[in-house]
Amino acid sequence: MEVIQQYGTLLVIITAAFGFFMAFGVGANDVSNAMGTSVGSGTITAKQAIIIAMIFECAGAYLAGGEVTETIKSGVLNPIEYVATPEILALGMMAALFSSGLWLLIASRMGWPVSTTHTIIGAIIGFGLITVGPNSIDWSAIRNIVGSWFITPVIAGVVAYGIFFSTQKLIFDTEKPLRNAQKYGPYYMGLTIFILSVVTMIKGLKHVGLHLTGSQTFFISLAISALSVVASHFYFRSKKFRQTVKSGTFGAVEKVFSILMLLTACAMAFAHGSNDVANAIGPLSAVVSIVDNGGQIMAKSPLAWWILPLGAAGIALGLIVMGYKVMATIGTGITDLTPSRGFSAQFATATTVVLASGTGLPISTTQTLVGAILGIGFARGIAALNLTVIRNIIASWVITLPAGAFFAILIYYVLHAIFI
Repeated sequence: MEVIQQYGTLLVIITAAFGFFMAFGVGANDVSNAMGTSVGSGTITAKQAIIIAMIFECAGAYLAGGEVTETIKSGVLNPIEYVATPEILALGMMAALFSSGLWLLIASRMGWPVSTTHTIIGAIIGFGLITVGPNSIDWSAIRNIVGSWFITPVIAGVVAYGIFFSTQKLIFDTEKPLRNAQKYGPYYMGLTIFILSVVTMIKGLKHVGLHLTGSQTFFISLAISALSVVASHFYFRSKKFRQTVKSGTFGAVEKVFSILMLLTACAMAFAHGSNDVANAIGPLSAVVSIVDNGGQIMAKSPLAWWILPLGAAGIALGLIVMGYKVMATIGTGITDLTPSRGFSAQFATATTVVLASGTGLPISTTQTLVGAILGIGFARGIAALNLTVIRNIIASWVITLPAGAFFAILIYYVLHAIFI
């Protein structure tokens, strides 16, 4: 308790720096996973991906990031075990942030698409085990989180397979693919807009004081979706659209999906921001809460106003500085992507991530996206997959959790020697 009272402000400043470092790692690694399919399919350039990600990641983090933050902050560890020693919990959260940022920096430099969720949870488990022991870990929460790592890639893969299969049957494998793209494209547009609208209203608007019921959200989203169907119906048949499509029937069809891909890229960035910002700011908010309450560990506490913007800024900077390395691995390494394939993968990933974010379950965006891309690969045949790249990606996942724990233990001992 004396440590909190004597060094409280310093602890918050250092933890804020560590949180920014961790958010930088999230931007360099996980955000690249989210935007890699858009770049790999040729829908947008790397520069455009950075701009889109900066806008929508920050919006998702600031408007919709609170739900998952609560899970990372207090769901993995049992705070009751640290009531008598809040300074231990604070130093442990600091160690978890710095170790996670360090591992993500190493992985990003190597071009490895690892899971930031794995990293931070591994780090929290690491210091929990060496401070209080197994009793400090909420193993039931860990089981749920680990279960989501296996379930969500399957869900994303099935959704992506379904979307891709439908585009093949309704559009590409027909006698008049362009006409059918103009016919069915508006409905894919409407579905995308509907999901994005629901997400924004359920997860975002409650933070700005507008609380809608479930039925109100559904019907407003349905109305917006219907308007988008009508608007895109006329656009896909307009002279302007015909002038912008590439030469050749299939080039024109892919142009339809390029537009859809742009929307799903925005949805993916918003979904990722709402879910994975918790990895960076959850432990930070825990330390701030402990210091603000004089060492008391609160079950629930509001986020300080500056925490979400700090996480969003770190994510944006990480994407700008180092995002291109991992983006190349995801965008071109697993399988060949076209706008229609990339749309299927991103739509499935955004849907799965946002649903998980709404339930407060911190899933791995990396695994969800890879699951979606694998779903498309299986739809095209196993030969369409680069199994070597997939094996390397899975190997990096296995290493990540123990790496987070190892670095957290080392850094915790250093912090403990300095402050206690």
